[in-house]
Amino acid sequence: MTFAWPWMLLSLAAIPLLVAEYRRLLQRRDARRAELAELGLIAPAPVARGRRRHVGPALFLTALTLLFLGLARPEATVADPRREGTVVLAFDVSSSMAATDLKPTRMAAAQAAAQAFVEQQPATIRIAVVAFGESGVISQRPTTDRAAVLAAIDRLTPQGGTALGRGIQTSLSAIAGKTVQLGDPNAGDDTPGPEIGYYGSAAVVLLSDGENTDGPDPQTAAELASTAGVKVYPVGLGSAAGTVLDIDGFQVETALDEPTLQQIATTSDGTYFAAADGQELTKIYKSIDLHWTAEGRKMEITALFAAAAALLLLAGAGLSFLWFGRVI
Repeated sequence: MTFAWPWMLLSLAAIPLLVAEYRRLLQRRDARRAELAELGLIAPAPVARGRRRHVGPALFLTALTLLFLGLARPEATVADPRREGTVVLAFDVSSSMAATDLKPTRMAAAQAAAQAFVEQQPATIRIAVVAFGESGVISQRPTTDRAAVLAAIDRLTPQGGTALGRGIQTSLSAIAGKTVQLGDPNAGDDTPGPEIGYYGSAAVVLLSDGENTDGPDPQTAAELASTAGVKVYPVGLGSAAGTVLDIDGFQVETALDEPTLQQIATTSDGTYFAAADGQELTKIYKSIDLHWTAEGRKMEITALFAAAAALLLLAGAGLSFLWFGRVI
């Protein structure tokens, strides 16, 4: 415990003086009572009554000590539990995200639920936005600025193919604050890149229909995420039955590829969620496991000292009145 005004502790010097004065008064009173008892004017004081007479003053002096300590504005370090960490919202922005098997579209449903998620998060959570199709782009680096995150989500539009591995890789880059490299898929090298550090308080929410059309291998990226302590939570958008899209005059079939997303979750120690509709997707965001930490924070506890002193004063006054018919 520390004090904001330690010089006020000098007031405690009055306590020994008050104790000495109390003892002097008791000696005078006892001497006078003994004189009167010898003359037969009063009865000798009972032993029990003599002991009780110290209880009230002792409580008063203790209360006064607490009040003097309170004048020095005591401060204590208390544990302030809070949720902390980084969440990357990684959006699949491939053309298949325009499918309408999730109303109004896969992309629109994902955006609406993500915006609701952002608004529900405490200020201690940093949120990033990644858009991935055939390549990956950090649309918004980790920040506590909710307006910037919401604006980044609102700008997303579907186009191109899908590279799940690139989405995870770009998300790890956003978390690490540096470019994270994987093997070159064109060279047939899908081995993880160098050690990127450990980020156990970070998570990636991977919103995709799971139809991977380009490298790198998403399982390799998931392994690197696992090594870095980052859990990936794939969210499957769409239906396994699928639908047909009209892209540039071509009819293209698209369906949810759950096995790929489930394997990513298993590899990274995350959890796979199937979003049957927008409402279910909103519930999924509430299940994301973020870390609770306890941060030491200095708090002034003068009020506690004052409250304790008031209770002691009331107790002392009550007992004195009950036993002797007077407060002091």
